[in-house]
Formats: sequence, C-alpha cells, structure tokens
Amino acid sequence: MPITRRRLITISAALALLPAVTRAAPQVSKFWTGQALGARASIRIDHPDAEAITVRVLAEIDRLEDILSLYRAHSALARLNREGHLAEPPFELLECLSLAAAVNHASGGRFDPTVQPLWALWAEAAARGGQPDAPAIAVAKALVGWDKVEMDAAKISLRPGMALTLNGIGQGYVADRVAALLEAEGVTNVLIDTGEFRAVGSTPTGGDWPVRTEAGGLVGLRQRAFATSSSLGTTFDAAGRQGHILDPVSGMPAPAVWRAVSISAPTAAVADALSTTACLLNEVSEVEQLLQGFPGSQLEIAG
Repeated sequence: MPITRRRLITISAALALLPAVTRAAPQVSKFWTGQALGARASIRIDHPDAEAITVRVLAEIDRLEDILSLYRAHSALARLNREGHLAEPPFELLECLSLAAAVNHASGGRFDPTVQPLWALWAEAAARGGQPDAPAIAVAKALVGWDKVEMDAAKISLRPGMALTLNGIGQGYVADRVAALLEAEGVTNVLIDTGEFRAVGSTPTGGDWPVRTEAGGLVGLRQRAFATSSSLGTTFDAAGRQGHILDPVSGMPAPAVWRAVSISAPTAAVADALSTTACLLNEVSEVEQLLQGFPGSQLEIAG
C-alpha cells in the first residue's frame, strides 16, 4: 500500500568566493551516497575540507533524526508521543514546533501537527485494504487540536492518546539546519534537497540554482527555499484517491483541489509547512491570504 514516499536527498555545495588568500588551499571534491531521513541521499561538496565537512553534515542529519523522527523509537518526538510528556525538550524540537504553531495559528488550525492519531488510523486501515469508519474517525478527531498541547522550555505535555507528527515541516527544518552548518563552514554556494529545497547563495558560476517543478518548469533559487506539496503525492489506497494530507476538521483526506502547490520562502521549514497547508485550501485567494502572515513567502504554482 503506497502510504509512504521515499525521496532522493541531495546536497551540492562549492567553496564560496572568498578572498584569494583563503582560496589558496587546493579544491577537493567529495561525493557520498547512502541513506538519510529514510531516503536515498547524495552529497557533493567541493571544498579543501570536503571530507570533514561531509562527515559533519551526515552527523547533523543523524542528530536531527534523533530529535524529530517518528521512526526512531529513541527520538525525542517518539518518546514524547509514547510517554505523553518530555522534560527539557531539545531546542530543535521546540523551535520546529514553534514554527508549526505559527502556521497553525495563521491557517485557523488547518495545519496541525496533532493529526498523527488520524494519520495512524488511516494508515492502519489502508494496511488492511480498507478505510476507517465514521466512529473511529470521530474518536481520533477528539485527540486532535494544537490547543491541547502544553509547551515551554521546561516541558512539552500531550493529553492521553495524543501524538505529534512533523511530516509537514520536518524535512524543510532539516534543510535549514544543514544550510546553517554549511554557512558556518564557509560553504555558501549550496543547494540542499531534503524533499524541500534550500539554496544558500548562488551557483558557483553566480547564477540562480535551477529547480524543476512538478509541472516540468524551472524556478531559480538564490538564498531562498522552495517546497511542493500534493494531496495525492502519497496515497492510502491503491486507486490513488485518498491522499496523505488529512484535514483536522473533517478527519478525512484533503480533497485534491490542486495537483500540486509550490511555495517559496526565506526558509525551507516555512515553505514546507505553507505548501502542505495550501493543499487544505480551496482558492488561490485563500492561499495568498495565508502567505501574508509570512513575509517573503510567495505562491509559485497552484494547479
């Protein structure tokens, strides 16, 4: 049953145009392939310290998975969902959830990390070859609602039976953190693709990074992020009609109003969350109103 979609993760980086004295070290190219964030991944870095930087990038992705992943039993998020509370939560979890809370507020609750009980219900029904009935959906919906989450620097608490997912924002957040790490290393011509794109600076030749859209066109990125979401990009049913983006109000898969929605923004986490939310809206005007709350964000494609 096609309830998950694995993406190819790529990171392409080159040495920034630094003063000549710092460019004296020979350029070294490091190309790595493997697994990251549950997907095939590739990293190419052209830099005198390429080997060491690649190691640090992989360590950072692994560290973030230990915080944000639903699929690592020991992650901070998994422990919060299992135990219902988490004392002294990691900064990264708090930051990601704070960003999610801002989108939740701006969208009138349409973007909601607490939909995980609904998602689990639909996924379990799909594994049996069916879909959940109305009473089961009603039970799961009672566990949904960002207002039921208590969060501060000391502790995050959920009500019994609740669970969070960061699937609509987490990949973008990881891209932003990797971008910050590479910038700190002095690598500022970077394109990161964790399923959402994050460009740091330009291409090594000074142009925009070309990103291909779902419709086959190109969008140029420079110091900017780009995310695309599709209601039917991942589905619960073999027929491909029940999409993975769930409406917290109805408890049902979002209607496929758009084949895909693409949004650019200053950060990948925001672009990721906004494109996911847009799949729950019915009109371009509604999407544009949502974006007004996030300076620098822009609707690129909706159709």
